[in-house]
Amino acid sequence: MATILITGASDGLGRALAEDLARDGHHLLLHGRDMARLAEVARVTNGDTFIADLASLSATRRLAAEITARYDHLDVLVNNAGVGFRVGSTDRELSADGHELRLAVNYLAPVLLTQELLPLLRAAAAARVVNVASVGQQLFDFDDPQHERDFSQAHAYCRSKLALISHSVDLAHRLENTGITVNAVHPATFMATTMTKDSGMPADEPLEKGVAATRRLVDDPGLAGVTGAYFHSFDRSAPSEPDALSPEYLHRLAAVTQRLLAAANT
Repeated sequence: MATILITGASDGLGRALAEDLARDGHHLLLHGRDMARLAEVARVTNGDTFIADLASLSATRRLAAEITARYDHLDVLVNNAGVGFRVGSTDRELSADGHELRLAVNYLAPVLLTQELLPLLRAAAAARVVNVASVGQQLFDFDDPQHERDFSQAHAYCRSKLALISHSVDLAHRLENTGITVNAVHPATFMATTMTKDSGMPADEPLEKGVAATRRLVDDPGLAGVTGAYFHSFDRSAPSEPDALSPEYLHRLAAVTQRLLAAANT
């Protein structure tokens, strides 16, 4: 029985994944923002609940501290929580720390949460980090990290998700030989979720496909040693932007990421 933290577990992919894992008796740590919805997921999964708004980096740190205070190890971290987009929208929203919202929730929060939970992951016999990414990908603009020019929600979303893939590969290299694997996955395209409905796009692929693709990275024995990979559903793939895995790009992304995290902590 593994101890598994799923962020964004109150709805959509996170909830469906939690319910699927619960059927095999895993110990689930369920994160969300809505206590009522999260309590319902906990009722059917027997999971432990944690409330935090990942649009706040201080709240993200508090979430990690609360989990660290209650558990001595963590077998799997699924960074699933995210902010989608509305097709055609140019409404630029900010996080509690003044970051562009999708940058904050889809990228900075999972990077920070993983960083803060590394001691618990190291304490597990073999731990996995699963980052829920997207086939929608756009290179980070290091001259405009907050996406203040020519903004669109869709482009901001794609930037944040490709950054998460790049970070996954970089972190996997840094954690080599520690027993911790790090992978990213595009579960399925426009699954039948609230996020898809809110985007204005029609549902394209079933939620069950996304659950199965994500779960493989959580507990499939055949993927136990796989790290630093990006999966398009069930197939190991390459990002749509090859430059996103170049050493120079990864170095620049890591530098700007730490600068943004440090600024929010001052």
